[in-house]
Amino acid sequence: MNRDISQFVAALASGIVFGFGLSLSGMLNPARVQGFLDVFGVWDPSLAFVLGGAVVVAFLGIRVMKRMRHPVFDNTFHVPTNRRIDAPLVAGSALFGLGWGIGGFCPGPAVAALSVGIPQAILFVIAMLSGMILYDKVWSRSS
Repeated sequence: MNRDISQFVAALASGIVFGFGLSLSGMLNPARVQGFLDVFGVWDPSLAFVLGGAVVVAFLGIRVMKRMRHPVFDNTFHVPTNRRIDAPLVAGSALFGLGWGIGGFCPGPAVAALSVGIPQAILFVIAMLSGMILYDKVWSRSS
């Protein structure tokens, strides 16, 4: 199997496992996500276990990556090198948090929710894509 097909199959399999995990964990339910984020109201702490599990998996993945010379289906790892905390990062993080809190979705679960026909996900994804296009057309050209 050639490298491009191998990368595609690996990415597809990863996406399917990720989407299944999001569905199984309840991350596709905006009400459940908003309940988790409502720490001063009726807080639902169940998603803390999902987030904790994600941190453990990411930690282990980074440890394994550091021991490998290169990825299985590529020549190099594509890891961010910028470690600066600047205004665009803080503003983007704040917008992400606001969108997550208001909509009950973040990008991955929103796209996965499209596959099961959750109506709020359609509006969220349209707004998310509009914001990405607006950023690309307006702000990314100025930097």
